[in-house]
Amino acid sequence: MSPATKELLKKVRMMVPPMLEKFHKGMLGRVAVIGGSENYTGAPYFSGMASASLGADLSHVICTPPAANVIKTYSPNLMVHPLMRESPHQSPAATLAFPVIAMLTHLHSLVIGPGLGRDDLMQATVAEVVTAAREKKLPLVLDADALWLVQKRPELVKGYKECVLTPNVVEFGRLADSVGLDTKGDTGKEGCKALANALGGVMVVRKGGVDWISDGSDERTVVGEGQGGKKRSGGQGDTLTGSIGTLLAWRGMYLEGAWDVEGSMGREETLMLAAWGGSAITRECSRLAFGKRGRSLQASDLTDEVPVAFETLIGEKEESKL
Repeated sequence: MSPATKELLKKVRMMVPPMLEKFHKGMLGRVAVIGGSENYTGAPYFSGMASASLGADLSHVICTPPAANVIKTYSPNLMVHPLMRESPHQSPAATLAFPVIAMLTHLHSLVIGPGLGRDDLMQATVAEVVTAAREKKLPLVLDADALWLVQKRPELVKGYKECVLTPNVVEFGRLADSVGLDTKGDTGKEGCKALANALGGVMVVRKGGVDWISDGSDERTVVGEGQGGKKRSGGQGDTLTGSIGTLLAWRGMYLEGAWDVEGSMGREETLMLAAWGGSAITRECSRLAFGKRGRSLQASDLTDEVPVAFETLIGEKEESKL
């Protein structure tokens, strides 16, 4: 582990709330995932369970009714809300978004995209929710088909500095094209910085052999280079989004001074740390799961490793491995 990685982990640890008697249910994280549709039920489950397994008190999944019926059978630990609708449902997107928007004031962070799909009504509903979340300054994590929406309507997130995008290399290229950015094939450090700048300073996590994280500034451009597994099964990015969601919830507590916090890190640095920390935890999950499962590794194997990865990299303060 490099000295830079150790230093970043120490800073991430500063954002992790201690387990105090004064904290009541929900204070250690209320995180929701919007996703889950007719064809995709695994992705929102993996994201929600990563959030819960990392330590969020309450983990919600907001999805379509058919997806809800399936996801509820996966785990009783998730609160599943069948509020989304796919075409040809006749209600307008603004109407469908209303009960979802009503939930936002009760959340610390919102993940959008796992299992969302590209149905026009689902995409339009999410656009309404993103607009409302931005007005409420709610931290967002956008992945998968939420990035499809961003490439169609980049103005939804442009300049919103409480937003984390988590594209893979292909999604990164589409986003770059959508804002007229010619990265000349550079999807590494400089390309990541350029895309973040083109989107007005949002935090970009470009997933790959190493993960580049940047809001476009030199001081908040870092690399996630922990060893991962060699199996690229679908669904591993959902562990990333759920982990970032919980870290963003803890970031909010840190910034509010919910306990006797260390340091005086600001909003921009802590957003970067939440994104980088999610990357570090996910890569460690992948490494641990691949060591056990090898070629047969599946996304669910990463879910099982989330608490182990947390203890390995960070740990509780009195037991910190740092």
